[in-house]
Amino acid sequence: MKQQKNFNKNKIIQKEFVVTKRPKPMKQGSRDDFQTPQEAVNILLPFLNKDWTIWECACGKGNLYKAFLEKEFKVVATDILYGIDFLEYSYQNEINIEFDCIITNPPYSIKEKFLEKCYELKKPFALLMPLTALEGEIRQKHYRKYGGIQLLIPNKRYNFETPNGKGSSAWFATAWFCGNMNLPQDLNFVEIKKNRT
Repeated sequence: MKQQKNFNKNKIIQKEFVVTKRPKPMKQGSRDDFQTPQEAVNILLPFLNKDWTIWECACGKGNLYKAFLEKEFKVVATDILYGIDFLEYSYQNEINIEFDCIITNPPYSIKEKFLEKCYELKKPFALLMPLTALEGEIRQKHYRKYGGIQLLIPNKRYNFETPNGKGSSAWFATAWFCGNMNLPQDLNFVEIKKNRT
């Protein structure tokens, strides 16, 4: 019998906790290797419960993780690059991650798998995805099956950190695709507020 491991809140899970045998899907410079700017969390803040523990399950370099810590949220950050594969997670795993909400920018190439997994876990979630994620047979099947989706749509595009480390305004519009969060409306148009430096 495998021993269950509990992870502390406010910690990026380290490499020694490898639980996946699948190869790492990301490589430097791929379309999945764009890091989210910290200010992307700002439009979510009014809709989050301060008592929640947030699971940032595709943390990459940890930008969203750091942003939530600065806002004094409890957060657990994992990534397949550090050995925790969100798509393989179940409540029966030897890894026990305590969380109330999932918030992440999923890898572009497998966003529908992240969406499906979030619905299956039956917790509140917010996934930062291109507006075109409303399209597609697989995603629309999930939206119908699980009772829809709500969006927080920023008034501007975010400057994602590119693989070379520089910020770049996306050529596509993004939104937070939210489930089980009871937003005021299905489509919520929100003004971006920059972090103060």
